[in-house]
Amino acid sequence: MTKLVLDTLHLSPPCRAVELTAKALGLELEQKNINLLAGDHLTPEFMKLNPQHTIPVLDDDGTIITESHAIMIYLVTKYGKDDTLYPKDPVQQARVNAALHFESGVLFARMRFIFERIFFYGKSDIPEDRVEYVQKSYRLLEDTLKDDFVAGSKMTIADFSCISTISSIMGVVPLEQSEHPRIYEWIDRLKQLPYYEEANGGGGTDLGKFVLAKKEENAKA
Repeated sequence: MTKLVLDTLHLSPPCRAVELTAKALGLELEQKNINLLAGDHLTPEFMKLNPQHTIPVLDDDGTIITESHAIMIYLVTKYGKDDTLYPKDPVQQARVNAALHFESGVLFARMRFIFERIFFYGKSDIPEDRVEYVQKSYRLLEDTLKDDFVAGSKMTIADFSCISTISSIMGVVPLEQSEHPRIYEWIDRLKQLPYYEEANGGGGTDLGKFVLAKKEENAKA
């Protein structure tokens, strides 16, 4: 098998979503750490790989794939033994695609509105309207989970994408179990995966702690 190289940062939710996908497929990734705070993604070398200067970036024997959702679909399509993680059936695939767009357009976007102001703009507060946006996204996910997983009865890459963000933001904007029982049951299902903690659990918890620590640091500056 060709060598798969991933430009990544384990704290990053999209990168962890790709790591979960690779683990589920039994693929080995050579991981190259990209420090966003140090500006590694803005070097001329990296900009040649991805002019949008975002991570993750996959190099599959010279084929460059950017954006986590595209990478996950690519890996399942090329290397998956079956289509369980990304169904070929148009109806099932549409449901997975809808959940992927929900993650990028709602869950991740609303988390980013909070994290970026702390990481890159030196802010030490989280505006109430941004907290409420995240709380609304929790309620939308809770309502979406009518089945065991976000796109139906079987686990797909949409679950990997959503859990990578939820596990990160819930340490900063509290996710009340009494109000979101379905989300907690879903999280517990994913935690049963033998590779979950290595690929996502620790990174999600660490990112939340890192954000809060940076928030305190900014307050003292």
